[in-house]
Amino acid sequence: MNIVIRKADVLDSEAIADISSKDLGYDCTAEFVKKKLAGLDLSREAVFVAEIDTNVIGYIHIEKYDALYCETLANVLGLAVSSDSRRKGAGRLLIEAAEKWAKDIGAMGVRLNSGGSRTAAHSFYRAAGYDSEKPQIRFLKEF
Repeated sequence: MNIVIRKADVLDSEAIADISSKDLGYDCTAEFVKKKLAGLDLSREAVFVAEIDTNVIGYIHIEKYDALYCETLANVLGLAVSSDSRRKGAGRLLIEAAEKWAKDIGAMGVRLNSGGSRTAAHSFYRAAGYDSEKPQIRFLKEF
């Protein structure tokens, strides 16, 4: 089995929406993802997909993170691999692609947030060399 990592395009919208819905629990449609992919600001963000035999099995979305209080970082906005394709190396390859992109834009590191209940993901991130530096609580105000 050969896993290929490549930049995402709008033709990947259905697979990304499906993975986001089934494996991350987000309510989104292929049309919504297609609109988002078409509007990416490639000067500050990238989306990579993992595929086996041309079937998209995972994705990662990363952006440039430039806060006033720290050096430039890259921020993982989303990483998911379909549940039936996990533990085959796709997640690791997606992280590596994102890290390479981060280095290429001059970032000094990669940051990410992971929900408190996603303990399997936490183990994956620790195995990939990420440390949990502090607990956080996410606040959201919808309009």
